Order: sequence, then structure tokens, then C-alpha cells
Amino acid sequence: QVQVVESGGGLVQPGGSLRLSCAVSGSTVDYETIGWFRQAPGKEREWIAYISISFGGTQYLDSVKGRFTISRDNAKGTVYLQMNRLKPEDTGVYYCAAGQISTWDPQSYNYWGRGTQVTVST
Repeated sequence: QVQVVESGGGLVQPGGSLRLSCAVSGSTVDYETIGWFRQAPGKEREWIAYISISFGGTQYLDSVKGRFTISRDNAKGTVYLQMNRLKPEDTGVYYCAAGQISTWDPQSYNYWGRGTQVTVST
């Protein structure tokens, strides 16, 4: 049994930074990967990053590569998404999810948070 709760969203100006947190509870037997997704109004949910708990590897969507960093506090079991040099097109609801495969496919993630709003605007 895994529970996922995101936090840290808010309003930020273009070029600014924000750090999202994902509190993940439950045994790591039940999940291998933590992924971040986002959804803008009128658009489908898209994958932006994942971190493998087993191997420590990370992957990013090209549009966020070099600006976003996903990491994990192993003691707390909390996953973070550090977002720098934010752009208006980064606006959306950000979701954290846990799954058993490191992939971009949201269908492979079993547990989802409710989302946290990120708005990048002047």
C-alpha cells in the first residue's frame, strides 16, 4: 500500500524557481520508481521526470532538461522536483506518482497524488 501527497506549488514569476515535494509512504517493495507529471488546462497529462529507487537513475522531458532536477531524500522517503528558470509554459497541475517501472508511460504508475498547482506568470 502506497500513498502519495504533493506539495509546494504556487505562483512564481518567469525565470523564478520552485521546489515541489512528494511525500511517499509505504514499502519500497511496492514501487520502484517515482515520476512527476503535469497537466495544463485543455491538455493531456504529460510525463516530465522520473527517478529509479532501485538504480538511482533519472530521466527528463527534453523541455525541462537542465532546468528541473528530481531527487530523493532516502531517510524521509520524500521525492523533490527542483524547478529553475521557470517559463509560462511550465504552468499546470503537477502530479507525483509511484510505479514499478521506470518509464514515461503514465499507465505504468499505480499510485497518484492529487496534484499541486504551479502558475508561472507576471
